[in-house]
Amino acid sequence: MVAISLANMDSVDFMYQEHHSWLSLYIQRRLSCPEVTADLVQETYLRLLTRGQLPEKKDSRRYLTHIAKGLVIDLYRRRNIEAAYLELLEVEPEKVASSPEYQAIIVEALVEIDALLHRLPNKARQALLMRQLEYMSYKDIAAELKISVSSVEKYVAKALQSCLMVALEDLI
Repeated sequence: MVAISLANMDSVDFMYQEHHSWLSLYIQRRLSCPEVTADLVQETYLRLLTRGQLPEKKDSRRYLTHIAKGLVIDLYRRRNIEAAYLELLEVEPEKVASSPEYQAIIVEALVEIDALLHRLPNKARQALLMRQLEYMSYKDIAAELKISVSSVEKYVAKALQSCLMVALEDLI
């Protein structure tokens, strides 16, 4: 992880002082929850600190907005995933019953999988999901996506390779 140097901490402090209020309002309008807003404002600056470089002063508002927008999207994705998992627990509790700690671990894993899938190109993601979750043949996937079988093979291979790379990074 790369961090902002001590020499740039004054600049970060200035950015915080200058932009904290409007950033809080920006996030608050999207969430309507003061506690979560405060957390995301802090997370925005934490991300800024760990990215290793500061934007030009004229671009700082746009840069902070970009980070905050991504955090809000991540939060909504996480909430949707968690809601879907909790719905599954209600429908089939005996098949997936577990402790609250284990449920939190599962939700976290699902969020990571979702993030990984959203980094893939759309066709690669679709092909992988059709193959792995719907057990479709390459030929059927090709017909559904209106692409060649060889393209499906390449998309699935690329998607699996990306998943493998992420798994290997976690091991290191």
